[in-house]
Amino acid sequence: MLSSHLAGPVLVIGTGLLGTSVGLGLRAKGVHVYLSDISPTAAGVAQDIGAGTLLEHQQIAPELVVIGAPPDVTAALVGDALLAYPNATVVDIASVKGSILAGVLADERLGQSDTSRYVGTHPMAGREKSGPAAARGELFTSMPWVICAHEGAEASRVKAAESLAIDLGATMHRMSVTEHDESVALISHFPQAASSMIASRLLNAEGHQLALAGNGLRDTTRIAASDEKLWIQIFSHNAAALVPILTGMKDDLDRLINTLQNPQGPGALLDLSQLMTEGNAGKARIPGKHGAPPQAFALVTVLIDDRPGQIAQLLTEIGDAQINIEDLRMEHSAGHQVGMVDVSVVPGRRDELIDVLTKNGWKVAQ
Repeated sequence: MLSSHLAGPVLVIGTGLLGTSVGLGLRAKGVHVYLSDISPTAAGVAQDIGAGTLLEHQQIAPELVVIGAPPDVTAALVGDALLAYPNATVVDIASVKGSILAGVLADERLGQSDTSRYVGTHPMAGREKSGPAAARGELFTSMPWVICAHEGAEASRVKAAESLAIDLGATMHRMSVTEHDESVALISHFPQAASSMIASRLLNAEGHQLALAGNGLRDTTRIAASDEKLWIQIFSHNAAALVPILTGMKDDLDRLINTLQNPQGPGALLDLSQLMTEGNAGKARIPGKHGAPPQAFALVTVLIDDRPGQIAQLLTEIGDAQINIEDLRMEHSAGHQVGMVDVSVVPGRRDELIDVLTKNGWKVAQ
């Protein structure tokens, strides 16, 4: 069993996806974890899958309390935990930080010695599925975990929060609450809003239209399946940072609409080209694999039969050729029992990969 930077015990309050995943990850390190949730069913499921032991009437003195609750109640739960466990470090893992810190500092029950034990954090990990049954102990591995220590936080408490991130295999980032909220508004909350709005356009679509859908539509609407109750709270708590970004998007939409109302007019094609070029340039700024600088990969599309074992065989043969796969996507051909697997490799290995696959009998689309 791997060693932990935390001695424990750790109390997790809120056994949803993130809270339960924290419990699973810490238990794998040998840390004793207690679980608490307003929903006995959720807490019971979390215990049943091995995330920890239910906190019932035990008197415990946790080293660390992790608040894994929705933003609307997080500040109050942080205050409760600071009072209930006067020696514990208390962290939250909500996806907004400014409003929660303001709520904690405004809590009249708390003194400076209490709030000095609080550290706001945010693991940048999740799934479209919610609830404890969707939890994974490896959810945070290599994912960013933001530490947003306020000015009054004790150094030892910040270190405890950092130890949690390290124990769960995350990559630590340190930001102020303002920097954090502005950052997640752009790279997380805005994409969620855009994806949900795109998916809402499909409500009245005809069946024959949706039958033509491919990976482009699936990619842009994937996160539209996220928990709507949670996202209502996230949007409202981070509205100040999100509104300017949405306003910029609205300006771009107005620009596109105006251009398309007269697509053959003077400068229309140039404007469309500029919009696409700006999008290409923005996409190119997204960090690449393992957070490295962006890199263009070569794409090889392989046709496979839709039957068991085909993908496993394909990956095995690529591995046997000592060619590293940088990315992998699959799309099914509408109306045919055929799949198209897009394999991304470094450009210098593309021709070699095509040669290997062709010799092994695979159909490669070039």
